[in-house]
Amino acid sequence: MSITVSNITKFYGNQAALKGVSFQVPSGQIVGFLGPNGAGKSTMMKILTGFISPSEGKVNISGYDVAQNSIEFRKKIGYLPENNPLYPEMYVEEYLDFIGEVYNLQNRKKRIDEVIALTGLLPECHKKIGFLSKGYRQRVGLAQALLPDPEVLILDEPTTGLDPNQISGVRDLIKELGKSKTILLSTHIMQEVKAICERTIIIHKGKIVADEHPDNLESLIKGSETVVEAEFDPSPEFEQIIAIHGVKEAAKQGSKWIITSSLEKDIRPSLFRFAVENGLILLELKQKQQTLEEVFHSLTL
Repeated sequence: MSITVSNITKFYGNQAALKGVSFQVPSGQIVGFLGPNGAGKSTMMKILTGFISPSEGKVNISGYDVAQNSIEFRKKIGYLPENNPLYPEMYVEEYLDFIGEVYNLQNRKKRIDEVIALTGLLPECHKKIGFLSKGYRQRVGLAQALLPDPEVLILDEPTTGLDPNQISGVRDLIKELGKSKTILLSTHIMQEVKAICERTIIIHKGKIVADEHPDNLESLIKGSETVVEAEFDPSPEFEQIIAIHGVKEAAKQGSKWIITSSLEKDIRPSLFRFAVENGLILLELKQKQQTLEEVFHSLTL
């Protein structure tokens, strides 16, 4: 495993920010790490990168115990913090050379050229960082994280504040990097999770409440109802709809009926038969799916 988190607990005074958190991320997987503000997400990211120590538990990065091998494990990770601290008065190549010197990289110039090409910085690499757009500054942050060729990338809100074109470019870059690296990605943007993550971990009040593929998250929501949207021509009366076997509730919104039934019964075949038997044209019939935002809200109330 590239990342192994075992029973991590973190106290700030008497307040527990993390409560026995455990998860594993294998090599070559892009994982979204989500949670509302105050859930313990940032604390977990700081522990993973060695900025703070846990009160209890262990973290292993690429075979190194973070607490016991502080220097060695840092050679294995690249980190892009949320605020992406850069030196605006430095030129892009100058800054990357400075970071390479910190890492004591061999063949520094060659590696800098490689990450500049990889992150699409070539058109702007001769400029001062302070004159770059937000999107290109994010790319500089990614370039410094990639410079030591880490096995693990930890990215905290990598697309915050970017315009749609910049977001698309950074997402494409992260997906490409995910082919060869393990990536843990913190974000509040649900579309980002769907777009690039193979797995989603949701944390709430210091505990993991979900660990699933994004497409499977809706199955975690317990409930006794499913909702179907149906539109008929001509539209039937309420008494006709509510009389259909399996229908619990029905309400009209515009020209559509919002029909609620039990999970155990798929009401759509019954609605189709009802339309045929009553000589109605069925213009639309679909089961309403919960969005990722709705799932996230349900899990973190």
